[in-house]
Amino acid sequence: MRVFAVLIGLGMIGTVLIDTFETILQPRRVTHKYRFARFFYRTNWRFWTLIARTVPAGKRRESMLAYFGPLSLLELFSAWVIGLVFGFALVNWGAGERILTADSPINFFSYLYMSGTTFFTLGYGDVTPLGYFGRAMAVTESGLGFAFLAMIISYLPSTTQAFSSRETTISLLDARASSPPCAAQLLVRLARGGNMAELSSFLAEWERWSAELLESHLSFPVLSYFRSQHDNQSWLAAITCMLDTCAIVMAEVKGNKPYRAQLTFAMARHAVVDLSLIFGTGLVNPESDRLPPETRIELHKALREAGLELHGDAESAAKLTELRGMYEPFVGGLSKRFLFALPPIFFEGESIDNWQRSRGMRRAPGLGNLATGDGADEHFGS
Repeated sequence: MRVFAVLIGLGMIGTVLIDTFETILQPRRVTHKYRFARFFYRTNWRFWTLIARTVPAGKRRESMLAYFGPLSLLELFSAWVIGLVFGFALVNWGAGERILTADSPINFFSYLYMSGTTFFTLGYGDVTPLGYFGRAMAVTESGLGFAFLAMIISYLPSTTQAFSSRETTISLLDARASSPPCAAQLLVRLARGGNMAELSSFLAEWERWSAELLESHLSFPVLSYFRSQHDNQSWLAAITCMLDTCAIVMAEVKGNKPYRAQLTFAMARHAVVDLSLIFGTGLVNPESDRLPPETRIELHKALREAGLELHGDAESAAKLTELRGMYEPFVGGLSKRFLFALPPIFFEGESIDNWQRSRGMRRAPGLGNLATGDGADEHFGS
């Protein structure tokens, strides 16, 4: 029984230390399947989403889902601490280490209390080990406690900075492609404003954003659970919008060099494919066609009215379908996994951006509608 307790304790300590190293210190993707953090997040996320699905879709559900990311970090850190404290207590108890305490009789909880005070370096001195082995374990545990807390303190600012960097670029998309972001809105607004020449630099910015998204979400997978400030925005909607935009430019738009769109498309697709592999989402086609034939006709009409020249033939339609098939199953799987809504490629009617939804907002004279470009040229460039 005692030997078994020592083995369990050592196993708990080793598991926690390896998991902490892979989660906080190792910057590259961890490929092996048996990880405590992976099991922790998959189990807790299933439980959390099971409860969230009982709430009607909307702001209340999004607010509930938004709590998961920050709370999960606190729960994971707590689980690591509990594992280390219990592990060292089991090793000392199983090894029969003699301790000096006022408790009578001495039981396992005495060892657990000693382990806790040692890990957090409280220094009460009311429970102390008497043997050399116990003293060595106490020094080791206190050192690990210092290092563990230091790693957690350094980990939180890194995740916060990565989240802030991600969300800043997503927020800039609001006035350019509406919220939720829409590829048709993006192209129409650029064309109506006479800014199609800026498309290349815009896509270059989003190529870098996609690369940073991939790097940060592989290094800090918990960021995938952090939701955006607005319910109609998300990192998945943003990257899907960029893929839609690149696909339309590559397949449909005349007179535009497709090289820049190809680079952004390749990087964005790389990001969604790798993330879907990391989270094991699989290939899931969207529940409904995001661009049926009748909607494609309306898309062509809106783009032509904005001043764009299109191919509009069967070959371009087949190419667009082929390009969409290269990423939609992956973003569909991520959407199902994280309960994110995929953005539309085209929607009818007037779009209202988040900046226009503020309480007390009144459209200023001459500001116009960004969705159509009416009256907006002098304010947003022409």
